[in-house]
Amino acid sequence: MTGDEPASPVAGRSADSADDRLIGSAGLLVDAVDRLVGQVSHWTSSRWAASSAAGGSRADAGHEFAQRLADLEALASGRPSRPVPRLTSDLAIPDQWRVLVRDLAWTDPDQDVLAETGRSLLATRAALFPNG
Repeated sequence: MTGDEPASPVAGRSADSADDRLIGSAGLLVDAVDRLVGQVSHWTSSRWAASSAAGGSRADAGHEFAQRLADLEALASGRPSRPVPRLTSDLAIPDQWRVLVRDLAWTDPDQDVLAETGRSLLATRAALFPNG
């Protein structure tokens, strides 16, 4: 930044981004999921098919996280949970996370939901990256 650009309320985002309105804990959660997306979005199908530390494949762990995000969004918005479709290509898992975490953040979740989402994110990260 040169100092001439308007400051963004969510670090690392452009000032005109719709995500800028997600500040506080929900915005931090979006940022944390975006960082995880950045770490896995380049993975190939064979990398997603590799075993995860939680058992099953990394794709299984990624899909479980997508389902957990959807379940928490349903809880926060007061509606019944629905299954997240398992897409044909595991390469789409990071895109599902991006959409689902923003859906969750826009519900203005309470601290219990945010804390559970954070725990789910940490568990997913541990399953995908067992050595840190």
